[in-house]
Amino acid sequence: MLVDSHCHLDFPDFDGERDDLIARAHEAGVDLMVTICTRIRKFDQVLAVAEQYDNVYCSVGTHPHQAGEERGIPASEIIELAKHPKVVAIGEAGLDYFYDKAPRDAQEEGLRIHIAAARETGLPLVIHSRDADDDMAAILEDEMGKGFFPALLHCFSSGRDLALKAVDLGLYVSFSGILTFKRSEDIRAIAKELPADRLLVETDAPYLAPQPRRGKRNEPAYTAMTAAVLAETRGVSPEEIAAQTTDNFFRLFSKVPKHLKVSKPADTSAGAA
Repeated sequence: MLVDSHCHLDFPDFDGERDDLIARAHEAGVDLMVTICTRIRKFDQVLAVAEQYDNVYCSVGTHPHQAGEERGIPASEIIELAKHPKVVAIGEAGLDYFYDKAPRDAQEEGLRIHIAAARETGLPLVIHSRDADDDMAAILEDEMGKGFFPALLHCFSSGRDLALKAVDLGLYVSFSGILTFKRSEDIRAIAKELPADRLLVETDAPYLAPQPRRGKRNEPAYTAMTAAVLAETRGVSPEEIAAQTTDNFFRLFSKVPKHLKVSKPADTSAGAA
């Protein structure tokens, strides 16, 4: 069994074929998915997808790209939304200095608010970090000093120092299709070095399809391709990576039932998105 710990199934890229998408994931051995919220004001759309499928859960939060437009949403609102049984994580929130689509102070403010929500709820914070290693490390260290919160660096593409700092602070690290790219030698070296009990896998679908699907639309079934490269990188079997990353997922995403019985997708032809 594999888990796609980060995808965006509410995105219009998947309209009209979510049943088939879930079925293909099952066929590839990907039996659980977490669809990630990027706008709190559109959380209802994310939740609707999670409620439609037994094996899909979701998060609630604001992506750093939208930190400016959703500025001022308090941690209390995130905490209240997170009470829904299908909400198993906070975020994604973080810092993105590559695109800088939102003011950096708004990104930091949003990140700290989401950290407060993660600390209060005990749900893992899904962290987006791009070209912001130093500031991210400083914020994480500062906030951990105020009290522990569970978290992971998703779609890891940062430097070794941030990865080691995150692990030292108790965080997990998730690898996407980037791990499979030919020029990702540095990322694979980091993936090889990190403790086995801190690793997760994801797609970030519809983005970042792994080799040999690079450049095409990504989907949860392709988690298996990234997991295979992670196994090769660490010199273990795909079965071992599947077992380890799934164990890690349930340890971090503790709200997901550990012995969840995954059923086939229901017939939703009458009202499927």
